[in-house]
Amino acid sequence: MSAVRVSVVLIAIVALLFTARLSAAQDVAITNARIVVGNGQVINSGTIVVRGGKIVSASAGAAGTQGLRVIDAKGMSAVPGYIDAHKHVNTGPNEAKEMQALLEAGYTTILSGGGPGDGNITLRDHIESGTINGPRIIPSERINLRGTPDEARAAIRAMAAKGIKQTGEIALTPIPGPTPEEIAVLKATVDEAAKAGVQVNVHAVSTSAMVAAVDAGVRRLVHLPNKDFTSHEAAARLASTGTIALGTVGFGAPIFGVFAEDNNPRFRDGKPWPESIAGANRDAAGKALGTEAAYPIVNARTIWDHGGLIGYCTDTNYEARAGLEHELKSYSVMFSMQDIFKLMGPNTAAYIGMSDQLGTLEAGKLADILLLDGNPLEGIHNMLKTKVVLKGGKVVVDKR
Repeated sequence: MSAVRVSVVLIAIVALLFTARLSAAQDVAITNARIVVGNGQVINSGTIVVRGGKIVSASAGAAGTQGLRVIDAKGMSAVPGYIDAHKHVNTGPNEAKEMQALLEAGYTTILSGGGPGDGNITLRDHIESGTINGPRIIPSERINLRGTPDEARAAIRAMAAKGIKQTGEIALTPIPGPTPEEIAVLKATVDEAAKAGVQVNVHAVSTSAMVAAVDAGVRRLVHLPNKDFTSHEAAARLASTGTIALGTVGFGAPIFGVFAEDNNPRFRDGKPWPESIAGANRDAAGKALGTEAAYPIVNARTIWDHGGLIGYCTDTNYEARAGLEHELKSYSVMFSMQDIFKLMGPNTAAYIGMSDQLGTLEAGKLADILLLDGNPLEGIHNMLKTKVVLKGGKVVVDKR
C-alpha cells in the first residue's frame, strides 16, 4: 500500500474515531456556566445536567456530576441551540460541508423551507444515520396555489403519506393582494392540512396578503411584509389569532464583506443592492428603492408591540455564520437582547411545533445547548462565538 493511501486511511480512521467520541456522550454535566435559560431567567453561575439526551436540571451552583462527562464552561454562557425555521437546504454534493457550517454557527434545528421533500428526507436521513454531521432537519414540500382546491388537497395527502408534516413556503400575490382563486386553494390547503396533521407555512410579503392568509386560517407566516408598513389594526389582527410570523428582518438589508471585500452593498445572492432584490420595490421610473430594508424591521416591532409573536429564520443562501450575523444585526435595530432570545428560542420552537422540546434550557427539554464565549446579553457579537454545540445531548462541535 502506498504511503499516500496509508495516510488517507489513517485520516479516515482518525475522523471516524473523532466523530464517535463526539457523538458518544449522552450523560453530561456542564459546570460553571452562565445559563441563559431562554424564558427570561438568567443563572449567573450554574450547572446543567443532561441524561439520555435530555436536560434533567439547569440550576444555580454545583450539582452532582458522578458518572457524567463534565464540561467545565469556565465562565462561558450556555444558551439554547439556534433554530432556523425557514432555510432552503437540501441534499447535494456539498451537504456535509454546509451542514457542518450550520452546526458550527450554532444551529441545531432547521426547518427546510422550500423542499423538494424527497431531497429534504434524504438529507435528514444522512444526518440521523450518522453519515454526515448536521443539525436536526425538518423536511417540507411546496404546495402550488395556481392549481385547483382538489389538487392542493391531494398534494397535502401525498406529503403526509411520506411523513412530511410541514409545507414549504406558499406564495401569495402581494400587490394588489391574493386573488379569490388563490384564497380558495389556500383555504382547501388549510382544511386538508388540519385533517392530515400538516402545518401550513405561507409566504405573505404585503400587509394585504398577510391579513388574507390569517383570515383563511393560516397561523404560520414565513415573512413579515416587505412591501408596505403594517398598520396597527393589521398587527392587532395577527396577534389576536396567535399567528407566528418569522421575522426575516434581514431581507432586503444590504450585506457587506460576505461576497467580496470591496465595501459595496450586496443583496443576499451577492448581486448589487438594491437592484437585485427579489421582486424589488420600484418607483414610477422603475428604479429599485431598497425599502425592503426598512419595512420588515419596523413591521416586526409594530407586531411585537401589539402582542404578536415573532420567530426567527434567515432564508439565506450564503455562509451560515454570516447569515446569522446579518439577521441578528437587523433584529438588534428594534429588539433588546432579552427579546431576541425570546423570539429565537420559545417563539421559534413554537413555530415549528416543538415548544415542548426546544427553545429553552429547562428540565425535560432536548439537550440542544450552545456554549458561547462571553455574555450574549451584552450584545449580538457574543452570539457568534460558538465554542461547543450539543444536539440531543451529543457533543457535535467542540472548538475549545
